[in-house]
Amino acid sequence: MPGFPSLHAFFAPGGILAKSEMPYEFRRGQLEMAQAVERAIEEDRHLIVEAGTGTGKTLAYLLPALRSGRRVIVSTGTKNLQEQLYYKDIPFLESLLGPLRVTYMKGRANYLCRHKLYALRSQPILNGLEEISQYQAIAEWEKTTETGDRVEIDSLPESSAVWAKLDARSEACLGQKCPDYDRCFITEMRRKAAESDIIIVNHHLFFADMAIKQQARTAPDAGVLPDSTVVIFDEAHELEDVASSYFGISLSNVRFEDLARDVEVTLRTKDALKVEVVQAAQMIRERARLFFGSLPRGSGNEGRIPFLDREEFLEMQGDLYLGVMNSLHRLESELERLRGVDEAGPLKKRIADVREQLKFVMEASDRNTVFWIERRGGKHATVHLQATPIDVSQLLGELLFENYGTVVLTSATLTVQGGFGHIRKRLGMGDARELVVPSHFNYGQQALLYLPPGMPDPRDREFQVEATARIRRILEITEGRAFCLFTSYQQMREVYERLLSEVGFPLLLQGTAPKKALLEEFRTTPNAVLLGTSSFWQGVDVQGEALSCVIIDRLPFAVPSDPVVQARMRAIEESGGRPFFDFQVPSAVITLKQGFGRLIRSVQDRGVLVLLDPRLQTQRYGRIFIDSLPRYRVTQELADVEAFFAAPKVAEPAG
Repeated sequence: MPGFPSLHAFFAPGGILAKSEMPYEFRRGQLEMAQAVERAIEEDRHLIVEAGTGTGKTLAYLLPALRSGRRVIVSTGTKNLQEQLYYKDIPFLESLLGPLRVTYMKGRANYLCRHKLYALRSQPILNGLEEISQYQAIAEWEKTTETGDRVEIDSLPESSAVWAKLDARSEACLGQKCPDYDRCFITEMRRKAAESDIIIVNHHLFFADMAIKQQARTAPDAGVLPDSTVVIFDEAHELEDVASSYFGISLSNVRFEDLARDVEVTLRTKDALKVEVVQAAQMIRERARLFFGSLPRGSGNEGRIPFLDREEFLEMQGDLYLGVMNSLHRLESELERLRGVDEAGPLKKRIADVREQLKFVMEASDRNTVFWIERRGGKHATVHLQATPIDVSQLLGELLFENYGTVVLTSATLTVQGGFGHIRKRLGMGDARELVVPSHFNYGQQALLYLPPGMPDPRDREFQVEATARIRRILEITEGRAFCLFTSYQQMREVYERLLSEVGFPLLLQGTAPKKALLEEFRTTPNAVLLGTSSFWQGVDVQGEALSCVIIDRLPFAVPSDPVVQARMRAIEESGGRPFFDFQVPSAVITLKQGFGRLIRSVQDRGVLVLLDPRLQTQRYGRIFIDSLPRYRVTQELADVEAFFAAPKVAEPAG
């Protein structure tokens, strides 16, 4: 495309990238990936690329996207990568290529609704001095902000109740009827996106937008993403789980409380709140509390259980369900009686959506849906009633791969034993080109995989005690500087409690501070050890000696008692497949690759990987894991670990 250099001129030795201020090392795989992406866009083909860590894949898809002359949506799995693209990679490209038209989009709840702000100013509905102070800070900020993005207000707590009353979520949006439509931050974001060549989003926003647009009755203003024929998914290994959540249904007791509150607050600010509406809203609160309180429980106050006996529940507790449905009908009827209140329209639609979703969850007999219940928060739990698609492959095949001319999936972890069969089947990706770009890191020299001998089976009681002892000994050799990654919170806490009195290194525990704060403390605290679960297995980048060891306690198989996992395994078995080998093992392989991928993040990094689970060696399926991992050196000798850290560092390669 005129104005942009060819891929060869940009990536080749002696090219534009080599002459930039960026530390340069020619990576043939980066150029190969860029060429594959460009060819896929030109030919309206789909492409799936596993690009090993250090490939430089963001530049490998951004330049072809710019050269295409089309509007391209780039979707990431994590906020970290989304911010890296917009605040680091795009400015770097602009320093080489000149100004670019790029938009960074988040979900609507991240943006301020001016109409709500002005309504509360004229008739504030705030609780206490803290909320009043937060409102005043937001009102002052609104005068100068150009984006309306709440991230600009450093002092605003993440759980601010005031922000929840002021954000721009679509369920309360008046659309073009809003008197502040032209000055709306969502309107401005849409306008900017429509004029952009690249739109950077995350998977959650992409599929939320797709799900909203799928609903035929939804107003055109509900979606925020403009039309495009090309979408690139980075961190694509997360797509199935994210898509499942947005094509499913989630109803909680809190959602009913919020609905009743928002009806009262909205109408009060318009001087339209009648006593009949207040009574109907209160009835919703009371009926919903009774209904959600009566739902089946598991063995404790928290956790996820299948909701298999819905018919039996309706026979026993049907009156409670009908009570909620009738209360929704009554509130909708009261809103119908209001005249001249534009805000009543979105509220009525919101009530209708909740009513239809509740009916589906309680009465539908969809064979491709698993119904389940989750309680979070202990004694005063939030109760979630869920309906999740068992298999999203057909949905994605129709809504994604058939609707977009080019879909590019990329990640450092997409293959199992070198093939894409698992991920393509789970996502419904039919005809597509494939490319594997090996990492240019020298894993044979930079990393050592230690498999401790004599470990008991993870299901034995002795495993946790023995695991703690092995972790302690390894930390003595590495002098801390480690991530200890666990497959459950309980296992993480047990090992943490045991280690507290046994090691002298600073121990950082997931949950004691925000993830970002823990990572920063880990980076800046000499010899620190961070213990974490799923959120630290991916999307975390710590380069240098601060992270010299990653210890994983068990092979990361999905919990077989989880309702969604159970349903997916049952569906595979009913179709003649082998649930363990067709689903459990491939999913665990990809997760393990993600966890191990935290260690080597640059050509200077070196360190030891440890897997305490003996099944990698004792079970037949262990070979699948070994064949899917990079070519690490493998040892069972602790002396090799000691020698590794005693050896001189790998020399930095010439640029």
